[in-house]
Amino acid sequence: MEHDVLRLSGAAVAVGGRTLWAGVDLSVGVGEFVAVLGPNGVGKSTLVKVILGLVPVSAGTVTVFDDRPGQHNERIGYLPQRRSFDSSLRVRGIDIVRLGISGDRFGIPLPISSRARRRRRAEEERISEVIDLVDATGLVHRPIGELSGGEQQRILIAQALVRRPSLLLLDEPLDSLDLPNQSAVAALVSTICRQAEVSVVMVAHDVNPILSYLDRVVYIAEGGVAAGTPHQVITSETLSRLYRTPIEVLTTTDGRLVVVGHPEAPAHHADRHGGAHHGPH
Repeated sequence: MEHDVLRLSGAAVAVGGRTLWAGVDLSVGVGEFVAVLGPNGVGKSTLVKVILGLVPVSAGTVTVFDDRPGQHNERIGYLPQRRSFDSSLRVRGIDIVRLGISGDRFGIPLPISSRARRRRRAEEERISEVIDLVDATGLVHRPIGELSGGEQQRILIAQALVRRPSLLLLDEPLDSLDLPNQSAVAALVSTICRQAEVSVVMVAHDVNPILSYLDRVVYIAEGGVAAGTPHQVITSETLSRLYRTPIEVLTTTDGRLVVVGHPEAPAHHADRHGGAHHGPH
């Protein structure tokens, strides 16, 4: 049995001669929920591409299922940054989920053999399983364009899960959702980790909706990188150093951490890609 699903040691990435991040040490075990956090433009999504073998590291090592990145992508479910569906799109949610299985042979007629029928039956059972797992049974026969943002995310997570991945990569799945939907999707992902023993790496902008579910975090910011358990990394001192602006971490009476701080870093820390850096509010 593999000890770690994913391991990065001293990993760094350079794009166009500029180092995006360096010194990332991270191990992800079976069924662990890990968040990659930080402001826009620091390379959070690039870390996902490194795991998929799409971007090479410029230093350090990365192993995925004890092998080089890209060698076992059939064991990875991937949900890219949010796609928006046109409200007039009539494709049903269940058909979006089904594409997770049949997308590579979409439109190709299957031979009507007993083996093909058995495979089709097993696929339909799996589709029902994941729809139930993401609590979308009442949604999947409606057109995807009619669903809310949070409902659409449930459908897309089901699509990413349908081939039984061991590792699920979610790139900003909470982006553009309101707070109740962010909390609901975070709780759903945590349930998937526990029930299906799927390891999850989620890129996120705001830590607070997901913080109580996380096993470990990776913070990438202008001031460097920090990785570890939430209590190791999410401290006022560490986050203030990473963001180069005062960030306060409070502990509530029931022991939960809450991150507060300036919504925007000072202007002279403006993102080189053109937007302002936002803190982890």
